[in-house]
Amino acid sequence: MLLQQAGFLIAGEAGDGHTAITMAEQLQPQVVVLDIGLPLLNGLDAARAIRKLSPRSKLVFLSMHAERHYVIEGLRIGARAFVLKSQAGTELVQAVIAAARNRTHISPEIAAHLAESLGDERASDPLTPRERQVLQLVAEGKTSKEIASLLAISIKTAETHRASTMEKLDIHETAGLVRYAIRCGMIQP
Repeated sequence: MLLQQAGFLIAGEAGDGHTAITMAEQLQPQVVVLDIGLPLLNGLDAARAIRKLSPRSKLVFLSMHAERHYVIEGLRIGARAFVLKSQAGTELVQAVIAAARNRTHISPEIAAHLAESLGDERASDPLTPRERQVLQLVAEGKTSKEIASLLAISIKTAETHRASTMEKLDIHETAGLVRYAIRCGMIQP
């Protein structure tokens, strides 16, 4: 509504990461606004796919997550803007305009959080993009059969990705995977 009131044409809305990818590929929008905490496929992984399928689309993250690793990963993927949901009323329009003009916009609260956390070190993610997808779906309660169907892979491949993820993370039960996914922001508690 904020963007419509500001005169932007809204090409479409998606309720999950997979739909966002499909719509971005079909519509090729100038700007894509994503939440990090999307169901089925989180916003960061959806953004990676959108960058490949709709390379001219500028990415804007609208999220409740201000943690350094989300912002840095989003910028690495190619996001032009990051806005906190709590600041959307005052900053979303500015962020979309900046992104459309190929400029960067980061909410002051996020910038302050980044500055405070510069001393923090975060280990690199040991998981492949596919393992992250499988991890998110496992954490969302999907079975291997459902994961295989959603990702268009065999059940055995889904189980192999799940086992590989557990081994890399040294996690030995599904509950541990869920806790890890929550800590990494793949799903909401």
